[in-house]
Amino acid sequence: MIEYIDVHKAFDVPVLSGVDLTVETGEILAIVGPSGTGKSVLLKTTIGLIVPDRGDVRINGDSVYAGGPRKLQAVRQKVGYVFQYAALFDSMNVFENVAFGLPDDEVRAIGRREVLRRVVDALESVNLDAHQVLAKLPAELSGGMRKRVGLARAIIRRPEILLYDEPVTGLDPVNTAAIDQLIVAIARRKSVTSVVVTHDIDGALAFCDRICLLHSGKLQFLGTPEAFRTNPNELVRAFADRAAAGALAVRESGRPQAGDIQGVHR
Repeated sequence: MIEYIDVHKAFDVPVLSGVDLTVETGEILAIVGPSGTGKSVLLKTTIGLIVPDRGDVRINGDSVYAGGPRKLQAVRQKVGYVFQYAALFDSMNVFENVAFGLPDDEVRAIGRREVLRRVVDALESVNLDAHQVLAKLPAELSGGMRKRVGLARAIIRRPEILLYDEPVTGLDPVNTAAIDQLIVAIARRKSVTSVVVTHDIDGALAFCDRICLLHSGKLQFLGTPEAFRTNPNELVRAFADRAAAGALAVRESGRPQAGDIQGVHR
């Protein structure tokens, strides 16, 4: 579904230094690594928000960069992007924020009633009661609810690919587990290919099909969660041991984990 081919990017100093990575159709791939190692930069190259200095990104075999603006727009129609802090418009209510995910020409073609139906459907897909939140402004929502509205906006156009940039940053353990569970539910229910950039390694290991570790701009590991946990590489071990310690702390505190939550709204 997605191919990153020898992707390089520098901002005064190198951030990505030749990343080669293939994301399979329908899988959930988690990208982990320390801050500043290029995780979010790599994600943004997928839809041309950041242009690589060298290399290419292909979606279903089509280059994101080789076909010009029209081709790039066609590629973007296949992709939903979930921003780190939801990136909702403060002056727009929930209905307007979610509807913003639809292209203008499609909104004009289908009419307001169908737009409303799709907004309601998207909100219900992320376990929000549409009739309670449609008229609310982002400031009236909890952090977890804002994340869900951002996710609803990303899925309203029914994308083939969902890109998540730190989807649980700033959330408490209950909402973190709920968002993790939503990522899996949407991927399976809607047959969406998902790429999740996250610092929550313990959560990622619980829900992803494969996990990759970026460090110093290079791909250091790519494999299953089980292979990650048992890999002898010193760098991988440092992250795997940290995840194991975090999971133990959660269990000992009695806080919920990703598999424990159903239908949390706040």
